[in-house]
Amino acid sequence: DVQLQASGGGLVQPGGSLRLSCEASGDTFSDHAIGWFRQAPGKEREGVSCISGTGNSAYYRDSVKGRFTISRDNAKNTVYLQMNSLKPEDTAVYHCTAGPNMYSYCSKFPTRAGDFDSGGQGTQVTVSS
Repeated sequence: DVQLQASGGGLVQPGGSLRLSCEASGDTFSDHAIGWFRQAPGKEREGVSCISGTGNSAYYRDSVKGRFTISRDNAKNTVYLQMNSLKPEDTAVYHCTAGPNMYSYCSKFPTRAGDFDSGGQGTQVTVSS
């Protein structure tokens, strides 16, 4: 089992940037794909991005493509989500979660909505002027 903790959220103006971190402990980190999902007030959870265990493959929700970049440092047991050109509609609590290191899991992750593993406490991102 792997335990995850997201951090790095905050208040930023439209067009600004933030970098989220997801630190892991427990099981072998590189054995897991890591995904970011988010939940905005009054809305269901939605997948944002997923990265394979090696970091060689990454997948994104259409609405964040070209603005968000996911990466990982397996030596530090950490996954990052660099968010640029932020929009008010990106406002949400962001969570990270671990899954099987499989193409079928990670490639579909950004299109999922509703049901995700709990993903820990999450970190609040607010985009507002």
